[in-house]
Amino acid sequence: MYHLEMAVPAIKRLRIPFSRDQLMLLMVAFNELMLSVEIYVAHSTSGTITSKEWIPIIFGPIAAAILGLAGLISLRKRVLAMTLAIPTLFASLLVGLLGVYFHFVRAVLPYAPFGQQANVPLFIWAPPILAPLTFALVAAIGLMAIWVENPVDSGNLVLFKGMRARLPFSKTRGYYFFVSLGLLATLISSVLDHARTNFSNPWLWVPTAAGIFGTVIALLMGVFEKPSPRDIRVYIGILTLIILVGVTGVVLHLLTNLTSAGVFVGERFMRGAPILAPLLFADLAGFGLIVSLDPDETSKLKEYQ
Repeated sequence: MYHLEMAVPAIKRLRIPFSRDQLMLLMVAFNELMLSVEIYVAHSTSGTITSKEWIPIIFGPIAAAILGLAGLISLRKRVLAMTLAIPTLFASLLVGLLGVYFHFVRAVLPYAPFGQQANVPLFIWAPPILAPLTFALVAAIGLMAIWVENPVDSGNLVLFKGMRARLPFSKTRGYYFFVSLGLLATLISSVLDHARTNFSNPWLWVPTAAGIFGTVIALLMGVFEKPSPRDIRVYIGILTLIILVGVTGVVLHLLTNLTSAGVFVGERFMRGAPILAPLLFADLAGFGLIVSLDPDETSKLKEYQ
């Protein structure tokens, strides 16, 4: 019995056609695609997309296709899935780090007087520094998913060609840490984005509070070696709340971008409140819920090293 079954015993009656790591890989593939769409919309606000800005836009769909295929075949042809996924995931990691560098360069004033090269207002109004890290985060989750842990919860990962690595914690706890890190990055991005309005609307504090709770509870789940059923129920409850907050945020951003008469104006959607941004909370909560599924897939693997 694993975490989700401990908290919700009725879940055992459901037959999920994919293993936990397969679902993780498929989620990573979906994220690569959606990141490409979101970046295209965000970079289109300038009216001209530069050659550097095309990198994540083009990379996203290609990575999504490769990782989606790897996820679907990972139980039957694990070696082929690893061959496809690992280079793609490392490329995603590189794209994310390059994006952070390009955004950081845009956010600082290297020739300004000492003490004014970088400050909070610059980071609030500059391109979001942490946004490109999403590529790196999903890459790290994907690498964790593609490598088999044997025995389960041992931290022993089978990498490639018989090579092994040992984590200081189990794969499940590693997932929890990544979910916590992702929620923290999303929380910071949300605060910086909403700071542009000086938090004039009290409801803007709701995603801030939800992000803090989610970050802390996911971190604690990673710290606990054996969380209790009560811990798991609290964790699942908070993640479910975060999903609701994310979906509600999409609706509120949509309404904000409409005119007072409810008319759709494309320009307002390009330059107004980002429609897809709140879904990052729901997306990471989805990752967090998948973590609580049964991690054992070694008995299902048709090809295994």
